[in-house]
Amino acid sequence: MPIVPMREMLADALKENYAVGYFESWDQCSLEAVLEAAEDSRSPVILGFGGASVNMEWFDKRGLYLLASLGRTATEDSKVPVSLMLNEVPFMEQIRRGIALGFNAVMLDTSHLPIEKNIRFTKQAVNIAHSAGADAEGECGRLPDASGSGINHAGSATDPEEAARYAEETGIDALAVSAGNVHIDMNGKNRIDTALLSKIREKVHIPLVLHGGTSIAEEDIPEVIRLGVAKFNVGTVLKEIFLTTIIELGPSADDGKVQQIVGSRKRCDMFETAKNRIKAEVMRRMILYGSTGKA
Repeated sequence: MPIVPMREMLADALKENYAVGYFESWDQCSLEAVLEAAEDSRSPVILGFGGASVNMEWFDKRGLYLLASLGRTATEDSKVPVSLMLNEVPFMEQIRRGIALGFNAVMLDTSHLPIEKNIRFTKQAVNIAHSAGADAEGECGRLPDASGSGINHAGSATDPEEAARYAEETGIDALAVSAGNVHIDMNGKNRIDTALLSKIREKVHIPLVLHGGTSIAEEDIPEVIRLGVAKFNVGTVLKEIFLTTIIELGPSADDGKVQQIVGSRKRCDMFETAKNRIKAEVMRRMILYGSTGKA
């Protein structure tokens, strides 16, 4: 199935009152897990990779090329609608390269900047994307960050008036907002400020996005979708599942069966086990977001 513009995918989600997941991958194993989950769930999905936590020397030398190659290959024979996103990269040149390498949705990480600079740099990224037929997401407000020990920065909630100006002046296709969601937080109990989200929705009419999907209390999901959230970004929980699986199964490599346990793609392969556990979590979240059966 051909790659689908993200803006079309999210417009359909808004119209039918569900949301699409962007489940961030980091390698072939995680990418396959997400795509297989989407195909088994008959769900549209946003595949992709992020630039927020990778080694930039590796990323710029060959990492972006390798990840894009994986993504393009995965989308070529997909049985469900997919978009391919390059998420939260820090440099404009990475936006240009990513689009040239096949990503059809991009996001420049500018939420830490003052609003004037945020608008200026986001607009540049939007112009680069749109001139190539790709979509661009932007973020107004800044999420708190729970990486390391405790909350590393407090973040700033999205101001509805600023969000309206930001969306209008940049021409973004989707707006990520800060309304109680937290980056890199395994809590799963953070409540979304639906009153704030409602005010944002009154001012902004493009699809809204919630990053930090792992952190969000699941009981809030139906209401935030009703208020215009058409995309959830999920990553931390997937890496946690992968890591705990490898820690659990890794020591068994001592029994001399390393060729079977690593990379055989058989049932005994610990990476296959990790992939299947990630897949199960993605499928569970597709049910939560209402995208199951929408492909």
